[in-house]
Amino acid sequence: MDLDLDGISSVSSLQSLAKLLGDPPKDDEDDDDECGVIAGPAQVKSENSKTIWSAEEVPEGSEYEDTWDPREQPEYEILFKQRVGTEDMFLGMSRKDASTACCEDMVIKIKLPETKFSDITLDLQDKVLDLRTPQKKLLLHLPHPVDSRNGKAHFHSEEEILEVTLRMTRELDFINFA
Repeated sequence: MDLDLDGISSVSSLQSLAKLLGDPPKDDEDDDDECGVIAGPAQVKSENSKTIWSAEEVPEGSEYEDTWDPREQPEYEILFKQRVGTEDMFLGMSRKDASTACCEDMVIKIKLPETKFSDITLDLQDKVLDLRTPQKKLLLHLPHPVDSRNGKAHFHSEEEILEVTLRMTRELDFINFA
C-alpha cells in the first residue's frame, strides 16, 4: 500500500483521518471548521479546573519529598516499647508477649552529629516523620500510624541523638490492650 505523504498535510485530509480513527462527531455542523481538536475520552472535571490531581490521589508525606535536596539522611533506628508491670512479667496475667503487636509506643532514635537543639525542625503526621537540620534531612514513612498530637521528643546533647516517642494507633489495639 503506497501512502502519499503530500496529500496528508491538508486540513481536510487530517479531519477525514480523525473521523476514521476516532469516534464519530455528535454534531455534523462542526465539519466546516478550519481546524478541529481530537479529544480522548471525557475526563471528570474537578472543583478547580487548574488542579492536576485530587488530594485523595497524593500519598501522605509526598509533599515533603525533594530529590534535589543535597542534605544527607541521618542514621536512625526504630524501637518498639511496651508498658509492662509485675503482673505481666512474673505472673503472666495479661496477654502481652515480646512481639511488636503488644507494644504501645514507637521510639525513633536519630543520630544528629554536630547539631544544636535550636537547629532541629520536626514535623509529625499520622504516618510520616519529617526532620530537617542545616546538614541533615529525614523523611520517614512510619511502619504504623501514630497519634501525631501526643508525641514526645528529647534531644540528648551528649550523645547527639534525638529520641522521638510516639503512641501508635492501630485497629486492633483494643484487643491487645484490653
